[in-house]
Amino acid sequence: MSVKSLRQTVQGLLPSLSPVRFVAEDGTPVARPPAEYGEPPVEALLAAWRRMVLGRRFDTQATALTKQGRLAVYPSSRGQEACQIGAVLALRPDDWLFPTYRDSVALVTRGIDPAEVLTLLRGDWHCGYDPAATRTAPQCTPLATQVLHAVGMAESLRRKGEDGVAMALVGDGATSEGDFHEALNFAAVFRAPVVFFVQNNKYAISVPLARQTAAPALAYKGIGYGVRSEQVDGNDLVAVLSVLTAAVEHARAGHGPVLVEAHTYRMDAHTNADDATRYREDDEVEQWRSADPLDRLETYLRSRGALTDEDVAALREEAEELAARVRACMNADSVLEPLELFDHVYADPTPQLREQRAQLAAELAESAQAQED
Repeated sequence: MSVKSLRQTVQGLLPSLSPVRFVAEDGTPVARPPAEYGEPPVEALLAAWRRMVLGRRFDTQATALTKQGRLAVYPSSRGQEACQIGAVLALRPDDWLFPTYRDSVALVTRGIDPAEVLTLLRGDWHCGYDPAATRTAPQCTPLATQVLHAVGMAESLRRKGEDGVAMALVGDGATSEGDFHEALNFAAVFRAPVVFFVQNNKYAISVPLARQTAAPALAYKGIGYGVRSEQVDGNDLVAVLSVLTAAVEHARAGHGPVLVEAHTYRMDAHTNADDATRYREDDEVEQWRSADPLDRLETYLRSRGALTDEDVAALREEAEELAARVRACMNADSVLEPLELFDHVYADPTPQLREQRAQLAAELAESAQAQED
């Protein structure tokens, strides 16, 4: 390869020097929008705004349910709605999504019933929905393990001649895991149609970004593996949707994987068990509050005459109805079948599992008989 060709190849992999942005924090258009990306149509932005409002209400309701003891834990994504909704809307229904434990709003946006989304966080099941039917992998708690699964799925789609794409959602902390780097390398070598979407919310629990990497941005982690990379303002839905749509189409066209880093912020604590005041200042939170993705998009749509007070009021009523449905589902006690503990462990249960299941069935039958007597 000539020096000129090498330089062109490297330039094609590098992310923008600053995060891609269409809309400023105050909701006004930026002076110089990125020439290499197109702005989504206003109809798509309105649909995204609607889902962001519903997602925010779902998130705040789920947070409240943890305080009432209805959920064992809930990792809020408040402040990251542009990332969650933009990721889902950039995909086709037949594409695959590989979420983390923090991506519940993305699952609701994907069309999964909120009660099924919260089943895991309630402690009833490892996954409350059908991954095959929804093309959505179970929410992953171990950092970065789902990234390898996403690459494997993408590669299987490619080998079968399908034009589907897999998108793996990860946090900034996951980029320090070996699985993340193995996935990038494999995807690049085999040109797997996968998009790695890093939601950099500045903290891996209590560990700040500066303790994760010395790179100028996490987007640069793709370069060494030959992965095309980009960074985007993660609180600007217009930019997130534009960049991710381009990344998905790049992968779908057979040009290989893409790594996109979104610069965003987790407004609430890591989970309801976390005390965020121990590792970050209130001034920092307030600064990011001024960049709220919902307020930014609403202001922008109003300025374009695409949104009215009546629209906002109607959607708020719809959001309250959603919250009421979530409360009703979570306030009903679960009806659990103990023997389901052994389902879906292996496609063909091992002799040990069969023996353990039989022992539990016998104990349950004995207990039931004793109660009748």
